[in-house]
Amino acid sequence: MKIGMRANRPFIITDEQHGQIVLNAKTVLGALHMPAADRKLGSLETFAPQELAAPITAPQQIFAVGMNYRDHSAEIHITLPKVPSIFTKFSSSLAPANVTVVTHGPETDWETELVVMIGKGGRDIATADAMAHVAGVMVGEDLSDRAVQFENDNPQFSMGKSFENYAPVGPWLTTVDELANLDDEVITTTVNGQTMQQAPLSQLIFKVPDLVHYLSTVCELQPGDLIFTGTPSGTGVGRNPQVFLQAGDQLCGQITHLGTLNITIK
Repeated sequence: MKIGMRANRPFIITDEQHGQIVLNAKTVLGALHMPAADRKLGSLETFAPQELAAPITAPQQIFAVGMNYRDHSAEIHITLPKVPSIFTKFSSSLAPANVTVVTHGPETDWETELVVMIGKGGRDIATADAMAHVAGVMVGEDLSDRAVQFENDNPQFSMGKSFENYAPVGPWLTTVDELANLDDEVITTTVNGQTMQQAPLSQLIFKVPDLVHYLSTVCELQPGDLIFTGTPSGTGVGRNPQVFLQAGDQLCGQITHLGTLNITIK
């Protein structure tokens, strides 16, 4: 099931007509947490993807994972973590999938990631039970101001990654039962049509169940919490010479069956 938000109303996306760039969707009349058999749907509506809001706009907690792909850790010269390396993106940075982003400075970088939304909260969630606590997954862009991130000798992450619209997510939430194998999904990032990142989720060091378990041993996870799970190699800061986003650039972040983020840099 693919759940999108439009004008503060949830919709179940029933068809993506890419040639016409429209979505066919049915309004959800029953609560989304209800069993599918009991959930009521309204009439079919057709609209453009640009009309979708972020699937969630005010999560209580946003966790993000650094260095969760070996190649990305190598390109930014950081030792592989022994346990998940966690920082946060503040909720005021959240944005919809189709958005214009004003860069804070000249070293703004891209990081396309799988984002997990928690559906059922709790503490000390066993790894084996973790996926039962996941409401769904979506595409996220962890935009990063590298000058702010590396201003100190020891880098700090959260502030450089939390400017306005630096966390586009969406375009909708996909329940994991829609996917044959999450590991087979492929992240792709393009800038002005040029492929910058491309890697399967099988390359994640700490998988989704590992992250849910680890976070819940410290924090009480809440319904609606988001987890940005990390990005593969191919970021601008890891290139030689380095490449950063410029005004007028078109940034696209995609995961195979989860949709695409379309970001205009200003």
